[in-house]
Amino acid sequence: MSIGALAEQFGLATHVLRHWESMGLLTPARDTLGHRRYGHDELVRTAMILQAKEAGLALEEIRAMMTAADSLRRDAVLSARRAALRATIAKAQAQLDLIEGALNCDHDDIVACPHFQRVIALRTGEPERRPT
Repeated sequence: MSIGALAEQFGLATHVLRHWESMGLLTPARDTLGHRRYGHDELVRTAMILQAKEAGLALEEIRAMMTAADSLRRDAVLSARRAALRATIAKAQAQLDLIEGALNCDHDDIVACPHFQRVIALRTGEPERRPT
């Protein structure tokens, strides 16, 4: 299959496939005229690259994962991405909790809200203020 056909199949620009080749992610064969010819292996690798990108992996991480000499090295890449993703999720959850707490607050002044005061006390390390 030509570079144009592979790019079209996945909705990519051809320069993306060329870039991935320059990074060692794809290794298409060449015909007698030097044109790239993509076979089943490159089709599968392209799908794998796109899946990994959708999972949040950077191209360098994808290359490290796909070229890992053994499962331990591959797992190290994936474990690092998992830790980063869990940290991102925890941060997003904390943000969502604060926003939902504020939206559910019945106080006209959010500073007087006990929930908000608990959040601030945790952030500052100071004891929670009690309403006066």
